[in-house]
Amino acid sequence: MKEERKALIDYRLEQADESLDSAQILLEHKKYRPSVSRSYYAMFYAVQALLTRKKLITSKHSGAIAIFNREFVKKNIFNREFSRWLQEAFDLRQRADYREMFTVTSERAKAVLENARSFVEEIKKKLNEDA
Repeated sequence: MKEERKALIDYRLEQADESLDSAQILLEHKKYRPSVSRSYYAMFYAVQALLTRKKLITSKHSGAIAIFNREFVKKNIFNREFSRWLQEAFDLRQRADYREMFTVTSERAKAVLENARSFVEEIKKKLNEDA
């Protein structure tokens, strides 16, 4: 694998880890909407790392989700639950960022963060297997 591509994968995984840390800090400070947003971005960056490994690049969120589902979920590389977690986090982030008067409960934010942690870890495992 080219050095540039490996560097981009590492960068995306670093972004995912930073987003998970930010989501945790926001959750601890009862900032549930931005916590959900950072949890989603952790998943998005991890997907971007996975897509980079396969030379499948898109900057659009919907495109990344669609490619993840087509190339990794439908081919049983990742469980369908991962698709559900990613889509749910994306939908919540959209509503939390753009809908007026939308609230996120602490329980919901915690669940999304837990899913995001599992999601990122499994993607890291897969990337290490394929290295």
